[in-house]
Amino acid sequence: MDGSNPPSDLTSPPLNQTAPPPSSPVMGTEGDDPCGINVTDVAIGAVTLLICLCGLAGNGAVLWLLGFHIRRNPITVYILNLAVADFTFLLFMVPSSLLYLLEDVSCFTVVSLKYLRSLFLLSLFSYNMGLYLLTAISLERCGSILFPLWYRCHRPERQSGVVCVLLWALSIAVMVIVTSLCLSHEHEHCRVSLISMYALSFLIFAPPMVISNVILFIKVLCGSKRRQPKRLYIVIFLTVLFFLIFGVPLSLWNFLQQLGYIAVSSQLVFLLACINSSINPFVYFLVGSCWRRCSVVSLQVAFRRVFEETGITTISS
Repeated sequence: MDGSNPPSDLTSPPLNQTAPPPSSPVMGTEGDDPCGINVTDVAIGAVTLLICLCGLAGNGAVLWLLGFHIRRNPITVYILNLAVADFTFLLFMVPSSLLYLLEDVSCFTVVSLKYLRSLFLLSLFSYNMGLYLLTAISLERCGSILFPLWYRCHRPERQSGVVCVLLWALSIAVMVIVTSLCLSHEHEHCRVSLISMYALSFLIFAPPMVISNVILFIKVLCGSKRRQPKRLYIVIFLTVLFFLIFGVPLSLWNFLQQLGYIAVSSQLVFLLACINSSINPFVYFLVGSCWRRCSVVSLQVAFRRVFEETGITTISS
């Protein structure tokens, strides 16, 4: 991580760069400066930290509004859990970014490699949960379009809550297995478990999420004349689109790491992942405030416009 070879008994070699690495010491031109500061690394680290802090504030506002001030419905249950997952991911990324920023500036190792690997694995837990929830949200709205009668009359009242509990259980189970293998001495088992985790994401959860959002996109463009919750469709579509742009690179980068390929800087993919976890609250606000006429409204009013539209069945919990 800092230019020296890490102990081989901590985890498998592909995990050597599972968190943004500090800049390597650079010798000065006269040989008397053993630690030159990489300005690019420091800038990226500072931007990442700033975005994480803004994301924490934004997701905190989502938790506060959806938890206490907006009526509960099937979608807000998922959005609330998604905010929890994003908030948790950013909460893990803040100390990681701060520690690496300190290492970049001071040129001293601030924390052990094993601790940073543990922090990364914990961040993957909430990162994967975000993917699972986006898939559930997309399928939920797609089902309401393809089977509107069943959705209104026969959908279980507490389906959203049950699905969220099952997805949290799945995410916890996956990360317990991966963490136990990657923090032990089973190097090859760690590699296989990580590849299996990404295969689960790419092959099982990502395809239905993408297909459902294609249907949602077509519905927004070619919707019927009767009133539809288009703001909500746009929010879901943009949230998934930004996840594909900013979130997927982290999974793809680490998947390639396990196969022995290093394509881009790890700092860049973690910056994109932090943008993905921070951008959703701003999407909710912008879609809720800019519709027909662009006007600045309060955060609570904007959220109500998105999540309390006609066409969403209200539930008690």
